[in-house]
Amino acid sequence: MFLYEVLSTLLFVILLPIYYIIRVFNGKFLFGWREKLGYFKKPHLGNKVIMFHGVSVGEIIALEHLIKVTKETFPEYKIVITTGTKTGQEIAKKKFSDLADYITYFPFDIPACVDKFLSKIRPTVVLIAETEIWPIFASYCRRRNINLFTINGRMSDSTYKLYCFFKPFFKKVLNKYTGILTQSEEDMEKLVSIGAPQEITKVMKNLKFDVKKTDETTDIGQANSRVIIAGSTHKGEDEIIIDVFKKLKQEFSDIKLLEVPRHTARVSAVKGIVQKAKLSVGLRSKGNTFKEKDVIILDTMGELSKMYSICHFAFIGGSFCKVGGHNPLEAVVYSKPAISGADIHNFKDIYGILCKSNAGKIVKNKQELEDYMRKLLSNKRFYNKACKDCNDVFKDQQGALDTVIETLKTIL
Repeated sequence: MFLYEVLSTLLFVILLPIYYIIRVFNGKFLFGWREKLGYFKKPHLGNKVIMFHGVSVGEIIALEHLIKVTKETFPEYKIVITTGTKTGQEIAKKKFSDLADYITYFPFDIPACVDKFLSKIRPTVVLIAETEIWPIFASYCRRRNINLFTINGRMSDSTYKLYCFFKPFFKKVLNKYTGILTQSEEDMEKLVSIGAPQEITKVMKNLKFDVKKTDETTDIGQANSRVIIAGSTHKGEDEIIIDVFKKLKQEFSDIKLLEVPRHTARVSAVKGIVQKAKLSVGLRSKGNTFKEKDVIILDTMGELSKMYSICHFAFIGGSFCKVGGHNPLEAVVYSKPAISGADIHNFKDIYGILCKSNAGKIVKNKQELEDYMRKLLSNKRFYNKACKDCNDVFKDQQGALDTVIETLKTIL
């Protein structure tokens, strides 16, 4: 490990200026680099600190419910959240500004940066989401008697092959962890095979499935109709979904569409698209209902999650553009099948689970979307099976949050 520390520091000193110059010329500046180097004002946190790390958007979203429950369960502990990317930092500050005691960037994995970071944060326990293995950070946590956990751990086949090649090295690193909690038996077996101690490695399921239904019921005139929700749509997606809906409306007269643009600033534009398609359209804020309209635009805040309870199935937006998708589990938790375009990199692990059954479906283009929606509308047996699959996958995956909280209780 000493040799690794020396080499990593030398490479870092050599490569960072080059990397910085390349990013500047590409118009992509380094965000948070001072914090990653350990240059930030020491926060007043005391000696009881729980630190959560999620590298980017998907991981931070997965941690949301766990962080809230952790704060409720251990109110005497301060909460620190770190990310590795600018977008992750933005989401963390948006979601946790009132809950977390400090939000910053994870340090570069070289001795000087890690040492500065840990000296200022002084965590009691560190919970790293997914499977980011930082050798120097793990080594320094062990030296300082800091409890270090991987939670929601997973390992792709490509990553596993790489780690197998360096198995002796990663075995030493993984032995510095207090606990390793994985999403599946397969993930656990992979980590154990590259050196994770069997006695500290176990399955916890997937944190992202700890989604709760709302208790509210909603009536927007949907009786005797089948409602399709297009949730969190972005520019370019509304035209696709509205055109498909119009075609299907000719075959299935009972269907209605709830259009939910991700940003309310686009409501007028979306309304214009619907009117151009010669479909009757109303606004939720105006009290319009499906009794008199074919399409309702949800232009109010905070209502989308409960609306999934009334839908027949849902298209999840942000997936026919370069956004990376949005959370399909908000629909699936109500046993409603979710359809998405191919750009779902923020939720690829979730879709990997959903698409093993008919709970979720990824379509490549507009025609595939139309064909699959038609199948859900016309084939009752297939639709009922898809709804059952939604329920089954939730039953199989839930419990991750409780596992983490119980683990924390044993050490705090």
